[in-house]
Amino acid sequence: MFSKKTKLLLILFAGIFLFGSCKIYRFRDVSIPAEVKTVRVQYIENRAPYVNPQLSPQLTDRLRQKINNQTRLTQIQGDEADYDIRAEVTGYNVTTSGVSDQQASTNRLIVTVNVIFKNRLDDTKSFEAPVSRNFDFSASLSLEQAQAQLLPTILQNMVDEIFNRIFSNW
Repeated sequence: MFSKKTKLLLILFAGIFLFGSCKIYRFRDVSIPAEVKTVRVQYIENRAPYVNPQLSPQLTDRLRQKINNQTRLTQIQGDEADYDIRAEVTGYNVTTSGVSDQQASTNRLIVTVNVIFKNRLDDTKSFEAPVSRNFDFSASLSLEQAQAQLLPTILQNMVDEIFNRIFSNW
């Protein structure tokens, strides 16, 4: 019915149409009103009973980087910022999450950050809320070993959670 050449052209056009109509969706629903121009990200204090000395400075730096890279806001240090972000690590706890043969096989590190967001242009959008994530690791590792392995994941996940809580419309 169709020649080989016609079939090949049909397949080629169908492929171009299918791939050309595909759209890459990103979960970046950052919603910032046009009148908001500035943000202040205060240093994230560590007030947890157990303190990982690397967590606060790196968490602060990564959050500042993410805001700089994914928003149009100018970061300032003064009290006159349109958005003021303050946070503190309030929880850094280890629990047993998995037991095998009556011994712990998996431990869970629970990291909690209390976020205080002040919207100086619309106070109804201001909030204070905890952001918490769990990070599992083998019980055969010491906490220090687990922290060394988990820190990049902790930073990425906590920064994403804080950022999304403030800037996303989910």
